Amino acid sequence: MRLEKIIARSRIVELGSPDVTSALEELLEVSVSRFPNLKQDTLLKGLLQRESTMTTYLGNGVALPHVRVRLGGDRRYILAVGRSIAGIKHDGSKPEDGIHLIFMLLADERARDYLNVLAAIARLIDDPVLVASLLAAPKLDDVYERLHAAFGGVTERPVQARQSRMNRMMIAEAERVARGTACNAIMVFGDTFDGALELGHWPAKTKSILVTRNLADPAQTRGKFAEIIQVRSFSNQRIAQLRSAIVVGLTRGIISFKDRLCCLAGIEGSNQFDTIVAVDVGREFQTLLTHNTDLLPDDVKPEVLERIVAVASELAIEGREGKPVGCLFVVGDTPRVEKLIKPLVLNPFYGYKEEDRNILNPFMDETVKEFSSIDGAFIIRGDGVVMTAGSLVQAADNEHDLPPGLGSRHAAAAAISVATNCIAIAVSSSTGQVTLFRRGVMLPLMEKGTPGKV
Repeated sequence: MRLEKIIARSRIVELGSPDVTSALEELLEVSVSRFPNLKQDTLLKGLLQRESTMTTYLGNGVALPHVRVRLGGDRRYILAVGRSIAGIKHDGSKPEDGIHLIFMLLADERARDYLNVLAAIARLIDDPVLVASLLAAPKLDDVYERLHAAFGGVTERPVQARQSRMNRMMIAEAERVARGTACNAIMVFGDTFDGALELGHWPAKTKSILVTRNLADPAQTRGKFAEIIQVRSFSNQRIAQLRSAIVVGLTRGIISFKDRLCCLAGIEGSNQFDTIVAVDVGREFQTLLTHNTDLLPDDVKPEVLERIVAVASELAIEGREGKPVGCLFVVGDTPRVEKLIKPLVLNPFYGYKEEDRNILNPFMDETVKEFSSIDGAFIIRGDGVVMTAGSLVQAADNEHDLPPGLGSRHAAAAAISVATNCIAIAVSSSTGQVTLFRRGVMLPLMEKGTPGKV
């Protein structure tokens, strides 16, 4: 869905309220005036009830309260935006900060892409540069124009390469290697460049795929890249994103196991391509496939696996309160998985609505990270709903030998991936390595390396 379609100038206001409840009332007044079937009191109650269950404060002075209702007609979403230069008191923000921007989203009960839209809005408004721009806008008309541009992708940060002589030579060489080794595509790692990547003229005629941590503007990349894979990198190793990008590409159907890729990369932020690697996807993943071609279980959505990998990677690097954290995620084939686990603690997710405990919900990130310190595994349904945390995996596997140094968490991940048709992702508390298990075979997705290491 194109997010700019739900932005309306009439629903962007300056807030005069000192507290969240009054601010929501202001936003509801400009939202329901054109929709007589919507009851402001009912909507306010729903918004406040969700707020009491789980904070909608994103940080950086921004909140995203939301609720699902019956909007009626063909409308699926109503978005209202309030700006408070003085700041509004909120439990989740620091006393000296307060909330300066409130994005209130009303979603129709029939909207199937609700969590995806919520997550997309959260990613965009979590950008400090955009927030500062909205607060500095002299008029609300300027706020509207900047939001409309951001939601439409105009201000999204594209990949911008300096067309230096060496970069031009590397691109040309990658094209030659791709042809000489019969590669299906050139995979370009955009995080080589600091800030935006504006390639201008892209000389390569082979199909090109852009891999980047940033949102990429389709208008800037059109005609240059056939596909864009957004994968966050946590390391400045030259091709730190390679395996994760291939996994995402496989689950989305962008690439196949029969493909061969020519990867063009450089040290993150160096602004210089310096590495060309040819990768045979099938050979790279042959041990993981074990004569199968279904990396992703039938009941697991690609975006769910991508989100779990992202959260696991963040945990591997950040830990909790400065301490390393190890954890285990088991996703897919939940009915069979649940027969092979038992609770170690009371289920912290019991009783919550499914949409509130879905891994795709942007407000679940901190919750999952906080509960990662509990012994045991997260059990996640293929559609992203977190079923339990702190579960002991009791599957047995005597056929697979893991490399030395891997403990019970990785053994459990291997065993459950053999006993059921699931994917298990383990985070090592000692090394920070993120490892994916499928059918008992391990695939390291991220290794916590030394900065600058090749």
